[in-house]
Amino acid sequence: MAKRSNPAVRIAQETAHNAVFDADGKPKPGVHNMLLKAVEIQRPLVVAYIRRLQRKHPRATAAQLANILERDYLRAVTGGGALVGATAVVPGVGTVASLGLSAAATVGFLEATALYSTSLAELHGIRLTNPEKASTMVMAIMLGEEGTALLGTLSGQAAGREMSANKAWGNALSKSMAVPGFGSIRNRIQKAFLKNLLKRQGSALFGRALPFGIGAVVGGAGNLMMGRAVVSNAKEAFGPMPDTIPGELTAAAAAQDTPTLEGKTFGSQR
Repeated sequence: MAKRSNPAVRIAQETAHNAVFDADGKPKPGVHNMLLKAVEIQRPLVVAYIRRLQRKHPRATAAQLANILERDYLRAVTGGGALVGATAVVPGVGTVASLGLSAAATVGFLEATALYSTSLAELHGIRLTNPEKASTMVMAIMLGEEGTALLGTLSGQAAGREMSANKAWGNALSKSMAVPGFGSIRNRIQKAFLKNLLKRQGSALFGRALPFGIGAVVGGAGNLMMGRAVVSNAKEAFGPMPDTIPGELTAAAAAQDTPTLEGKTFGSQR
C-alpha cells in the first residue's frame, strides 16, 4: 500500500525552499554572504579555546585534545539541530517562524565547524593567522576529498620534497606572505562549497522546519551526519596527530604543569 503524503510536510518544505531560493532556484541575495561569513574565524579565538581545554586537561596529549574537540563539536552541532527542530512543536511558533531559527542553526553549524577545523589545524602545527586562508581551509574540509585536493595544488612542489601533501598545503596556508594561485583556488573552493552546502544543508533546513516534532529528530540526526562527515574529512586532510603539542601551545601547556622533584609531584599551586 502506497504511503500517503503529509501535506504539512510538503508545505513546510516548499516554504523553507522559498525562504532561501528565488523562483529560478538560485540562492536569494545575502544567503551566500551569510554562509561565507559564518566560516570566518580569528586565530586568537582558536588559541584561547585550546588553552581553555588545556587548563581543564593539563596532561592531555595532542591526540587526546583532538578527541575532546571532536566530542564537543558533535555535541554542539547535534544539540543545536535538535533544539531548533523542537521549536516547531511549541504553540505559537509556526513553520514560517521556525525557518528563521533554521537559518540561525545553519550559521551555528558552520561556526562550530570553523572552530573545530581550525583548532584541529592548530594542534597539527598549522597556524592560520590569515582569516581568509582559515575560512578557505574550513570550506575545503567541508567539501571533503574535492576540497583537500584543491588545497593540495597550493603546495607546489613541496610534496615532492619528502613532505606529505597535507603538510605541504598546511605550510602554504600558514605563510604570512602571499601564496601564488591562492586567489583562484579560494574562488574554486568557495564556489563548490556554496553549491554543495546549499544542496546538503538545504535538506537539513527543510527537516528542521517540519512540524509535529518531526523536525527535532530530523534536525539532530541531520547535523550529526554532517558533523561526522566533517570529522572524517578533517582526519583525512590532516593525517595522524603529532606526538607533541606544537608551537606556542606547548609553552602554554608547560606553564600549567605542576613542579616535580626527583619524579615526585607537588600539589598544584593556585
